[in-house]
Amino acid sequence: MASASLGACKSVRKRHIFAMGNSISKKNSPAPPQSRSSRSEISAFLDAAKAAERPGGGAGRIVLALDATMSRQPTWDLACGIQGQMFQSVSGVGNLLMQLVYFRGLNECRASKWASDGASLAAIMSRIECRGGHTQIRKVLKHATKEQARDRINALVYIGDAMEESIDDLVQMAGELGLRGVPVFLFQEGHDPVAEAAFREIARVTKGGWFRFDRSSASVLARLLSSVAVYAAGGVKALQSRNSPSDRLLIEQLSGGNGK
Repeated sequence: MASASLGACKSVRKRHIFAMGNSISKKNSPAPPQSRSSRSEISAFLDAAKAAERPGGGAGRIVLALDATMSRQPTWDLACGIQGQMFQSVSGVGNLLMQLVYFRGLNECRASKWASDGASLAAIMSRIECRGGHTQIRKVLKHATKEQARDRINALVYIGDAMEESIDDLVQMAGELGLRGVPVFLFQEGHDPVAEAAFREIARVTKGGWFRFDRSSASVLARLLSSVAVYAAGGVKALQSRNSPSDRLLIEQLSGGNGK
């Protein structure tokens, strides 16, 4: 069982109200004289613009979502071990915060607090037991959308083996994440064709990626997840700078390539 600090996804009920202010100018007031910007002001503006374009600004946030239904039990320990490497991979690139989301049983879907190290997240995962039930991917996508509205997330990583929901509903919700600039990286265990079709489409509409997940490719998966972490912390430029094979594969996925 997860610790008491884990909050149910559906209990996140805080609503964000975006106030819209209209710019009102007085017709009878003379317009203020225009002044020419100095070189230093222009330079400062360009630097700020570049920093705003970089995902996470050096402090990446990843939502790591896991299918914890009974069919996932054999590879749960594998996922627990790999996530810790994601934190190690961003050393020298930027800070990384990660939140664990999982679903299992009868409509149970929970989210952890944001963690800044692999050990605390691994401790949470070690207390979770897989239970029978249907997939709840829609809740995962909805939760990620709420987190993005609260504070920018740089990527959603999902590991699962099945899809028992409406693919149209999932793609619609994934598309909303894509419009907000959140790529979804899906790692599929097994070869369920229905799940593969859904996962590939979610990856496509969010400009993320689809990959296989199994014990035989554990080392490859670990490197790919480390690349996702590097991307979250420093963007595509960080991937290009490190330039490992998994970094190049991820760049290919982000640019519209197909996972193998």
